[in-house]
Amino acid sequence: MSNQFEKAAINENNPKWENSVQRQEELYSREDDIRTPFSRDYNRILHCNAYRRLKHKTQVFFATKNDHICTRIEHVNHVSSVSYTISKYLGLNTELTTAIATGHDCGHAPFGHFGETVLKNIAKNDLSDTFWHERNSLRFVDKCETLAGPKGEEHNLNLTYAVRDGIISHCGEVDDKSLFPRNEFIDLESIERPNQYAPYTWEGCIVKIADKIAYLGRDIEDALDLKILDSKQIKELLKIVKAHTGQRVSDINNTLIMHKFIIDICNNSTPEKGIRFSQDYFDLMKELREFSYNYIYQHERLSTYQKYAQLIIESIYLTLKKAYKAQDTINELESEYGGIFPVLTQRFAQWLKKYTRDYPGFTRDKKYKNKVLYDLNSQEDYLQAIIDFISGMTDNFAIGLFEELTTF
Repeated sequence: MSNQFEKAAINENNPKWENSVQRQEELYSREDDIRTPFSRDYNRILHCNAYRRLKHKTQVFFATKNDHICTRIEHVNHVSSVSYTISKYLGLNTELTTAIATGHDCGHAPFGHFGETVLKNIAKNDLSDTFWHERNSLRFVDKCETLAGPKGEEHNLNLTYAVRDGIISHCGEVDDKSLFPRNEFIDLESIERPNQYAPYTWEGCIVKIADKIAYLGRDIEDALDLKILDSKQIKELLKIVKAHTGQRVSDINNTLIMHKFIIDICNNSTPEKGIRFSQDYFDLMKELREFSYNYIYQHERLSTYQKYAQLIIESIYLTLKKAYKAQDTINELESEYGGIFPVLTQRFAQWLKKYTRDYPGFTRDKKYKNKVLYDLNSQEDYLQAIIDFISGMTDNFAIGLFEELTTF
């Protein structure tokens, strides 16, 4: 039955509305603006650079030159599509799910989840901290990404609480039979680990489960197109699908897998039972995830590239780490490194100039009204700046910098 969640949708009649549309700072308004708060968030995400860079970030297959293989931006669009279909049918706020889905991977590292692992190890060793892409996505939309305001000044995105919450709360696999939103209105920066809290809204729950539907089907389709799977593994895959759906299929594709999961969720979810699959499709998701882990994500062709990706990220990090000279760092980068690694040093110096606190001899450009993130008197702040800088890179840009480092 459609519209079962209509009374629970985040709108002005929902008790969570005021918290959900709360922003960290006041956002300018236009008298003739016709957009809702979540529609504005969607537009602000869509126009930011972190979203644009997703088109050249790995989903599963690194720096692919095949135009038909999924990149991170296509994955985000799949999640948005799945979220919209489910939320529309259930009567939830489609503008909210679209905004969350569009922004949910804005802080993803280059080279996919393996790049995330490399940065996590760097953060652990040098900062006694951790790195996970959901938290980094919140960091990017809260603190790193900016847009020009009506006067040309750069301000942070300043998104609503419900969108920010959906971004950091999309983490973790769906291992529970049903998803329910939490009631607590918490400080999102207090979240310490993936999957620590359920999303604040039903819409956030939809995006969380749509993320898994979107990547499972597409990863399998891409693996088939790239001949990653052999005939025996394909037979096993067909057997898994038939066992849980009762359907004999001769071909597996993303459309088939996503459609079946979407219909099953729509038919089985209620406010009382939560966002849920039937037992057959819940088991199917787990088995497809296990299949993908065993035969796709650990494939030897990916393993070979992972060594290359690790070398790239660590080389860029260590090169920039050596340039630290406290308040003289920017000058050191430009004068000592600029002639050797011009692209790397120019881009990183620009990054520092945008986010670094003023000190004698340096004043931020007056157009920057975004949050200050670094004090160059602190080496930890500087190392965090390098991690932020690398995490925002595309695969292609990181590869280009590595070639600059290794070319004489």
